[in-house]
Amino acid sequence: MTSSQTTPPQARDRSYRSPAGIAGGVVLILIGAWMGGDAVAYGDGRTPWTVLAGLLFVVPLVVAFTIRPAVFGNEERLRLRNPFRDVTLPWSAVSGFKSGYSNEVVDEAGTKYQLWSIPVSLRGRRKVQRQQMRAAKGGRTATGASGLPVTEPRSTGDQAMDELRELHEAHAETAQGTTKVRWAYEIIAPALVGAVLLVVLLAV
Repeated sequence: MTSSQTTPPQARDRSYRSPAGIAGGVVLILIGAWMGGDAVAYGDGRTPWTVLAGLLFVVPLVVAFTIRPAVFGNEERLRLRNPFRDVTLPWSAVSGFKSGYSNEVVDEAGTKYQLWSIPVSLRGRRKVQRQQMRAAKGGRTATGASGLPVTEPRSTGDQAMDELRELHEAHAETAQGTTKVRWAYEIIAPALVGAVLLVVLLAV
């Protein structure tokens, strides 16, 4: 008689990304491809090679700062995909979160990691404050999409940070492990190769 072991289901991730950043990165890459393709097709001498080296240097950086950044959180851990490295923190390794001019997570060792895909929107906070002021002047309470009163409306970034804090508080005692950091060599390597080629082509 055989017995089968069931694998526990994987915890689903909540993902946080910047739509504006992704859109901006795609636009920049398309513009670079259009201009670079034209220079490669019709350029003379070393121009095509210089342009290709420049694209090899610039495109990974554009991807790193616009399309790549993301934050993933589930019941077990927080995972950051920042421009040049991936950081995985089980909730037990998280000390807390900080929100100032940038959003950051702090581990138990005191190391800070920036949450690139959840930027602080001072404009969004001012918009929320204006809504609160208008509601107060009108003698009414701000309401959400469901029609229920909202006593403290929050910006999108602040809402995301609130959700991550709730996950941390709920699972800090059960999700054990250590912080893991991995450098994004798929971004760093081509950018370095492009930079070296560009310097060599411009120098000779």
